[in-house]
Amino acid sequence: MDPRSTLTAKLAEIDAQMAEMERPPTETGGISFGKRIGEGTSLAIDRMQQVAVHDQLQGVRADVVRALEKLDEDSYGRCDVCGREIPAGRLEALPWAVLCVEDAARR
Repeated sequence: MDPRSTLTAKLAEIDAQMAEMERPPTETGGISFGKRIGEGTSLAIDRMQQVAVHDQLQGVRADVVRALEKLDEDSYGRCDVCGREIPAGRLEALPWAVLCVEDAARR
């Protein structure tokens, strides 16, 4: 599969996941805030985990969009920071990689 098809499919997948996560919860439970851990606490913890996953998806989505822009600019496969070529193995594992390993580690 070519990078553009892979990136376009990944973008659609992320958008679908984020849309699902952004829907209002259908179950609110009997939320109570006391000293004991109850259903409300479990729901709050679940929601915090969903927010963290949503934030992570936003970061990946930004990289996917940037990688698509780089295809249009003919700079796909080059690091946005240092300009060096991103190794083929990294692009194979993460087609939306826009930074080399060294610059990604500093992020």
